[in-house]
Amino acid sequence: MADFAVHWVDAFTDRPFGGNGCAVVHHAAHLDEETCLAFVRETSLVECTFLGPSDVADVRVRYFLASREIPFAGHPTVASVVAAHAAGTVGTGDLTLETLAGIIPVHLSDDGKRVTMRQNAPEFGAEVDPALVAQAIGLTKADIIAPPQLVSTGLPFVITLLEDRTALSLARLNASAIERMNESIGSDDVMEPFLCTLGGFSDAGDTAARLLMLPPSPPEDPFTGSATGAMASYLWSRGLIETPEFVAEQGHMLGRPGRADVSVIGPRNAIEAVEVAGSGYILMNGTLHL
Repeated sequence: MADFAVHWVDAFTDRPFGGNGCAVVHHAAHLDEETCLAFVRETSLVECTFLGPSDVADVRVRYFLASREIPFAGHPTVASVVAAHAAGTVGTGDLTLETLAGIIPVHLSDDGKRVTMRQNAPEFGAEVDPALVAQAIGLTKADIIAPPQLVSTGLPFVITLLEDRTALSLARLNASAIERMNESIGSDDVMEPFLCTLGGFSDAGDTAARLLMLPPSPPEDPFTGSATGAMASYLWSRGLIETPEFVAEQGHMLGRPGRADVSVIGPRNAIEAVEVAGSGYILMNGTLHL
């Protein structure tokens, strides 16, 4: 039996039970896939991370859903950096993470609580038939006000801009329609559609969003940092936002309000990267016995 230190961090929030929780397991990047998947399912969280040493960066991060390993994720990045600092693995300032999506530069504030991640330049995929997306999310084509498009800054999402928060609140996933949508894209590795609208949940926000999820994941992700970067790239490239800097909000419909400060770097037709910044709150820590 081996023991592993664990930090449970609520990301994109500065208070307990806000934002999105992530369990970060230290010195555990060598664990086999089945063990990592079993741990995620045990926590009932959307994602957990497993950290280890790296020859090319300050720390290696592996990201797991309940169903599979993924190359990158946003709120677990915030959680991992805050947890690694608390464990004494990294200091503050500029750092790098080794991920399956490449080397991710991050900056940790002097107090060890706020992380700014520089996500990859966006990859814009094909536009997706709005009728297929509408069926997948239980809405009508009229609720979708811009062409849905596959976008990735490390993890691919179908970015779907809805008319208003009413449509956002009424969305429901249809598993068979999700499968048909993914078949049209030609991939089953795409995450569920990321639903967003202009205007925040609060006066401080500029966008509001939801990510509904299929089993074995929980039914909804409280805050999705990787999709926030993809959304920002989509909105900026299409001229749907006036400024490349804005506040993204998510989780409010779950009673877990989260906030990210977003900055798209580069002109609309040549985006170089997206910076997504948020705080992390260490909710608890302990020891995992395997």
